[in-house]
Amino acid sequence: MKASMRERLEQLSRRLVEVDALLATPEVGSDVEAFRKLSRERAELEPVVTAFAEFARTEDDLATAREMLADPEMKAMAEEEIETGRVRLDELAEALRLLLLPRDPDDGRNLFLEIRAGTGGDESALFAGDLLRMYLRYAERRGWQTEIMSESASELGGYKEVIVRLAGEGAYGRLKFESGGHRVQRVPETEAQGRIHTSACTVAVMAEPDEMGEIDINPSDLRIDTFRASGAGGQHINKTDSAVRITHLPTGLVVECQDDRSQHRNRDKAMKVLAARLKDKEVRERQAKEAAERKSLVGSGDRSERIRTYNFPQGRVTDHRINLTLYKLQQVMDGDLDDITNALISEHQAELLAALGDA
Repeated sequence: MKASMRERLEQLSRRLVEVDALLATPEVGSDVEAFRKLSRERAELEPVVTAFAEFARTEDDLATAREMLADPEMKAMAEEEIETGRVRLDELAEALRLLLLPRDPDDGRNLFLEIRAGTGGDESALFAGDLLRMYLRYAERRGWQTEIMSESASELGGYKEVIVRLAGEGAYGRLKFESGGHRVQRVPETEAQGRIHTSACTVAVMAEPDEMGEIDINPSDLRIDTFRASGAGGQHINKTDSAVRITHLPTGLVVECQDDRSQHRNRDKAMKVLAARLKDKEVRERQAKEAAERKSLVGSGDRSERIRTYNFPQGRVTDHRINLTLYKLQQVMDGDLDDITNALISEHQAELLAALGDA
């Protein structure tokens, strides 16, 4: 292990002791914001420090085994322990390299996932519904909470646009590479001739800002309109102006929420989505600047990029960024996304390691 890396790990070990001491003080205990920040820092430090402690123990065990080589009766056992220890030391060193990679501060956050139908008309809207189901099933597998924030249903089913909130440990870090163009190739239900059509949807994954005012929104920059919600008729039709449309004048961003019967709750949902979109805008501008300096294969933030194709006749799904093809389309559509998300995360980590090596 390089001396610089060891020094960094020793600093982090000392910092964990400091953070634990601070968390135990009455001052921090009574300050919600300080407690939240330190708790988050502790959660990031602990796995690194734990792995480094095991690395140090393995080094000590190796040193002891080497001393045993001098004893003829213990030599065979010592050689076995040395071989095992070397393998484990290499594994831990690699794990520590990954743990020390620059962290995206948003990885641990909840997220808003927005799916918009694109080219393909009704078939695109149906595919948007299929994508929503896929992500909801994935969230269910991981024990995350889900909440529909806004939806615009299409006449034949599916969605013209839908926004869902996914809340759970590390949600954004798992799904942030889903942003981009998703293309489907299949025979639509409306196609009498049995011809394969190609349709597309756009997915945007946005980290949820903290409720403590992370995104500063000036009320004078907002135009808030209320109107009667449209949608299903009958006894549930909305007889009051409970739907809310918020326009952020400086950026032109518009958010509508009309799914709740309460105007107050619709307004609250719309503000949360607007804050996430503004934060996402900042993130994408930063990513665009970084991509201009160093081409990134994964996570460029380019929404116009076609990232994945779902080919139903062949039962395959292909992620074009990492040339990954899986012949398990139905499982993926049922929410089995880990093979894809793990591969994308690994590729991103490899990029970061390469960038550190070039630095």
